[in-house]
Amino acid sequence: MNSLRRAIARSLDAPADEELRDSVIQRFEYTYELAWKSLRRYLDQEGVSEIATFSKKDLYREAATRGLITDATAWFGYQIARNETSHTYNANKAREVHGKALTFADDAEKLLNALDGRLRA
Repeated sequence: MNSLRRAIARSLDAPADEELRDSVIQRFEYTYELAWKSLRRYLDQEGVSEIATFSKKDLYREAATRGLITDATAWFGYQIARNETSHTYNANKAREVHGKALTFADDAEKLLNALDGRLRA
């Protein structure tokens, strides 16, 4: 999470720097992967029996129902952005993914805090 935040801050200071933008995209990729896998693991430990058959959309809907995330639709968008990261050689796509990473950072931090709070309870 911290590495994504640092990359975002640097990229906002130098918006024309494509290397910084690409750094944000790469950090978005692995932070997104960690977030959804952690969410899936948490729900599995909570006894959600059908978790093995859940799509990512199902996962985000369940997380929203349980108050772990506030907006499942936003997470659907992050999933799309993550899928598009393989096309970041296209400057327009790269800018779109970079923009999604900016909002994702806040939502991922909220998820991390929610999971941490529940696991410590």
